[in-house]
Amino acid sequence: MGKAQQYIDLARKIESMISDGSLPPGSRLPTHRDVAEKHGVALATATRAYKLLISKGLIIGERGRGMFVRHQGHPLPRGFEQVSPDGFIDLTLNMPGNTSDSDLLRSVLRKISAKGDLESMLRYQPHVGRAEERLVIANYARRLAGDFDPERLLITSGGQHGLFVSLLSVFNRGDTIAVDPLTYPGFITASSLLSNPLFSFSKEGSAIDLDHFEDAIVRKRIKGMYLIPTVHNPLGYVMSKEERDAVVYLSRKYGLTIIEDMAYAFLEPDAPPSFSEIAPEVTVQVGSFSKNIATGLRVGYLISPEKHVSKLASSIKASTWNTPSLMAAIVTNWIEDGTINSIEKARKDDGASKQLACKEVLGEFDIQAHSNANYLWLRLHNKVRAEKIMSKLLERDVVVSTAEPFCTTDAVPQALRIAFGGIPDGVFDEAINAIRDTLKCYS
Repeated sequence: MGKAQQYIDLARKIESMISDGSLPPGSRLPTHRDVAEKHGVALATATRAYKLLISKGLIIGERGRGMFVRHQGHPLPRGFEQVSPDGFIDLTLNMPGNTSDSDLLRSVLRKISAKGDLESMLRYQPHVGRAEERLVIANYARRLAGDFDPERLLITSGGQHGLFVSLLSVFNRGDTIAVDPLTYPGFITASSLLSNPLFSFSKEGSAIDLDHFEDAIVRKRIKGMYLIPTVHNPLGYVMSKEERDAVVYLSRKYGLTIIEDMAYAFLEPDAPPSFSEIAPEVTVQVGSFSKNIATGLRVGYLISPEKHVSKLASSIKASTWNTPSLMAAIVTNWIEDGTINSIEKARKDDGASKQLACKEVLGEFDIQAHSNANYLWLRLHNKVRAEKIMSKLLERDVVVSTAEPFCTTDAVPQALRIAFGGIPDGVFDEAINAIRDTLKCYS
């Protein structure tokens, strides 16, 4: 029996025990090692069997406690966890980077260690960041946000933290926020935790149906919008200048606040002016250094209307006190010496190269992406279900996401989101060929 068939057969045995009630909901499952010993298989085989059962929603892992049979009446948590064991190709999360990044990190750490202010990094920092670091990041951010007073910029512990404190500071519990039908899962999670209901725009293609939205603003008492106008996640489009102007008109007319997510905006060389530039008085822009540099840095920023700065600072204080000073120093050094420009170019070049490969291998299917992005959206047709494709790909050690974590409507489209930032070229080629071969079986 092949190794692939072994873990599938083991997963089927456990699934059968769940189905017949031998393993009722809430049952704690044996450890991976105990399962391997009981069934006479390798530890890796047991791990892969559990991963397959997780993907089917039959079991769930609780950090520090183990694996449990999931109550089928309980919804799966929105978002992702990066739980792919070794040997799997994980295409669910974008983690841009390559082996040369470690050399850059060593270099900047030596540079920082040679400076005379190391002791200050061991102490509390201003909640919104040190003045000199805010100025450096503001100078960088102007390429996306236009000119603004650096006093309106606050440093955060990553873009996700920026989104969270924006919701916490600008809106009240119960305020409804308008969003795209498909959007960033991290915002969906944050809004749920803070009890901010989401209203999904009606769309005409990638454009908002503005007439329908204006009616909904009054009818649903909408207080704000969350938008990813420049290189949308997950669809990759760039909102036109005309649509941005129309959104700003409605925001000013009805007193809405726009949360503008710029995580992937660096990928677009010719973007229209940002909301923060067009309408700074109604826009909180959220920037991040995760997708253009590295996800582990956890440094981001907010550009806020003056009226929200004090409350945002209080929310940063309450949630993290301050961004770790060493991480902020790494980012600001790379901005000052121009390293960030070469890193961003490498990210764009890698995305463009992989997008061309995707067009060549997956071009016969319905894909949508930005030409420089390290992710794409693949729509399924002919009644093919995304969960089926995901499960089949898992059998080939390839992990992808369905549309569910990104969806803000009741009807979830049948589609896959495929992310390949930081995936080595050879591994990437193996993955997209596996995706093509699997899709062909259902076309």
